[in-house]
Amino acid sequence: MDTKEQLRDAAEKLALTLAQGGMQKTTARVMTALLYTEQETMTAADLCEELSISSGAVSTAVKQLIPIGMIERVPAPGSRRDHYRFREHAWATLMGNQNTMLAVMGDAATEGLKAADENSAVGQRMREMQDFYAFMQREMAALIDRWREQYDARR
Repeated sequence: MDTKEQLRDAAEKLALTLAQGGMQKTTARVMTALLYTEQETMTAADLCEELSISSGAVSTAVKQLIPIGMIERVPAPGSRRDHYRFREHAWATLMGNQNTMLAVMGDAATEGLKAADENSAVGQRMREMQDFYAFMQREMAALIDRWREQYDARR
């Protein structure tokens, strides 16, 4: 098996794992194709050919991946087609976006505490939930900052 086939197999395995975790299968395949490509950028046509999928499927996947920060549309001088690439710091961006969910869960716990007697079983569970999500929100931001510093120092 040559290097290109090994990369394609690795991309498909990762896409399968992401799909099992809840990502749409085609979206996962587009993301991993951009992650594993040796090309600087890929067009929608490149992705269609590489993955044997329709242009509509690529378009839908791109519309899901750009807002979450995994891929980006990039200019390609002399080309009228959109070009895409896997975004630098995509993983840190994705994890940073998790802070929104952590904040939502913390707010839900705060609302629960307002409604419950703090000494009740519900109140105790809400306090633990609030403390947990506040802790995770603080730690996630600090952890991502430390990773970026370490990554930048290695470059």
